[in-house]
Amino acid sequence: MTKNKSPETFEDAISDLEQIVDQIENDEIKLEAALEQYQKGMLLVKFCQDKLALVEQKIKLLDMETDSLKDFSTE
Repeated sequence: MTKNKSPETFEDAISDLEQIVDQIENDEIKLEAALEQYQKGMLLVKFCQDKLALVEQKIKLLDMETDSLKDFSTE
């Protein structure tokens, strides 16, 4: 993800988040840069949450077509 540009996919966002976490955890960047990366990370988290919510809504709609809402909990 380039500066001020949203990632194209959920997977890209997760990859970018992993890189940010690695940099911050390993003290690879200075405090000001860490703050900027944190802010960028929060935008990526929001992007991922929005994507997941959209997918969940699509699954619910698909399940409504069959008149059943499936429980995705693991047993």
